[in-house]
Amino acid sequence: MKKERKEFKGRGFIAEFRKFITRGNVLDMAVGVIVGGAFTSIVTSLNQDILTPLLGIFGGTDFSYLTVTLGSGEDAPVLHYGNFITAVINFLITALVIFCLIKLINAVGDRVKKKEEEKPLAPSAKKCPYCLSEIPLEAVRCPHCTSHLDEG
Repeated sequence: MKKERKEFKGRGFIAEFRKFITRGNVLDMAVGVIVGGAFTSIVTSLNQDILTPLLGIFGGTDFSYLTVTLGSGEDAPVLHYGNFITAVINFLITALVIFCLIKLINAVGDRVKKKEEEKPLAPSAKKCPYCLSEIPLEAVRCPHCTSHLDEG
């Protein structure tokens, strides 16, 4: 009894992976992830360096230092819920900015699309002067009433 060998299709796998990775949408996604990471650091800095201290002035405390100690002693676990509040604020700011950007992009896209739709199309039909039916521009005889049409 012969043992059947399972062929490893490494070249096929690598070629398929190369095709997948060089597709436009994968590259667009990679650029989006990189830009998103940079954008996240900007929003985090905005929140931690500007908004949180301003909110601390009005609220009397800085969120990032809010903690609750569970138990007693040096090794008692500590919940840093202030960091969580800061993360939620980061998320809300990021979501708001992305929402505004998408709204702006959609508005610009709608304007461009509307301008394209406003361009009048060249007429492709004319009316027969005898029966008032729509007929092709090139017609010399009306298919409805069989009248001869004047050129011009």
